[in-house]
Amino acid sequence: MNYNNQSNITSNHIKSDGDRIRCDQKEQTINAYAELVKKNIDFDVLLHTYSREQDLVEEIYQLILETVQTEKDMIRIAGEYYPAGFVKGKLLKLNYSHIEYVLECMDKNTTKVRNIKQYLLAALFNAPSTIGSYYKAAVNHDMPQYAN
Repeated sequence: MNYNNQSNITSNHIKSDGDRIRCDQKEQTINAYAELVKKNIDFDVLLHTYSREQDLVEEIYQLILETVQTEKDMIRIAGEYYPAGFVKGKLLKLNYSHIEYVLECMDKNTTKVRNIKQYLLAALFNAPSTIGSYYKAAVNHDMPQYAN
């Protein structure tokens, strides 16, 4: 038997103190973002209000959380790359109304969505920029007497 063959050596998965500290810090960051996002979007109220859409509300929450925690420098949204800090900033400013708007847009969408994760991320990213125009167009359509 050849005891010099080192191809069967497996790595030791013991973490150093530095690795443990980094893991603890990462977990604290995740928990802080989780609480901040839940607070910003009124997560519990969304779950109650949209009881039939709880899975979608949870998916939206998880997508926001996943995106704001990325360590990438750039994030792709709707075919364009944006600095991660810019994307994180927009997503961390989302509130209940923005999520409600995205849920409404999802409900009204009748076209096939090929990549639901990218579609939702684009909708969330664009929500603060498009929500006002969306509701103004709806009012203009439904109540033309109030259109300017």
